Amino acid sequence: MEDFETLLDRSVTHHGHLCPGQIIGVRMAMLGCRLIGIEDPQEQIRKLIVFVEIDRCASDAISVVTGTKLGRRSLKFVDNGIMAASFLNLETCKAYRICATERSRDLADKYAPHILNKQERQLHAYRLMPASELFKVEEVKIDLRQLDLPGPTRRKVVCGKCGETVRDGKEILRDGRVYCRPCAGESYFLPLKTCRLTSDQIDFPMIKKCV
Repeated sequence: MEDFETLLDRSVTHHGHLCPGQIIGVRMAMLGCRLIGIEDPQEQIRKLIVFVEIDRCASDAISVVTGTKLGRRSLKFVDNGIMAASFLNLETCKAYRICATERSRDLADKYAPHILNKQERQLHAYRLMPASELFKVEEVKIDLRQLDLPGPTRRKVVCGKCGETVRDGKEILRDGRVYCRPCAGESYFLPLKTCRLTSDQIDFPMIKKCV
């Protein structure tokens, strides 16, 4: 695995700016990979699944360090709102969950008392802080379904209400009928109007016409 500063530079370029979450994410990913016996995640990517529990800066850093991606199904997003991630070695089934501690914010004063600016103090302190103070680590068991593994789609069904195709076992079965999650009432959106594109509006920029 490459050294911390090299990985941090790459993460910052991808994310767009340096922040405490980038440092936490890089260190978390480096530790997680080592704990499950993956020394070079870029070369051993087929062995690795990572679950991130928050949609913030650290998750971008974890993706960069590990090479995992949502589109490859090697990166899983579980929206717990917690600065945590779990690392799973598919070959050995060994897994560890790593969570950033809240006390690390206060400990930044101990490791960089000479820096007045809070964010700058954290940037410096999180580089120096021992992993035992920065993180809570626990060995865990992760039961991953075959349907959730990387690779081609293993199952497709059609929603009995809207007719949309649902992949990889994400459907809801109720009263003997198959539904997609939105039709089953588990939706993040509220439908308003159906939109269609006219034949001369197919290419970018797409100008939608609602009916």
